[in-house]
Amino acid sequence: MKKLPDAMTRTTSKTVIFAQPFVVNEADGEQLPGVYTVETQEVSLDFTSFHAYRRVSMVMHCHDSNGIRRYMRVDPSALAAALARDVRTAK
Repeated sequence: MKKLPDAMTRTTSKTVIFAQPFVVNEADGEQLPGVYTVETQEVSLDFTSFHAYRRVSMVMHCHDSNGIRRYMRVDPSALAAALARDVRTAK
């Protein structure tokens, strides 16, 4: 991921919880249930008459059964769908 100047970007972080194994995208395969951090990087849109941002990346901090940490780019709609599936199957 290309590093952008700090004045032009902001990074937000949120925690998501999966109760069951899940898939966000097929290329990364099935992930273990647990607590995950998702970071979103956004760039400022300076040409607008109001303050606005555009999302440039979303990354989920993942870990495997050996405890190795890795980072997986995720599509926001794919993440939302995976969370919705998790809620449906947990009930």
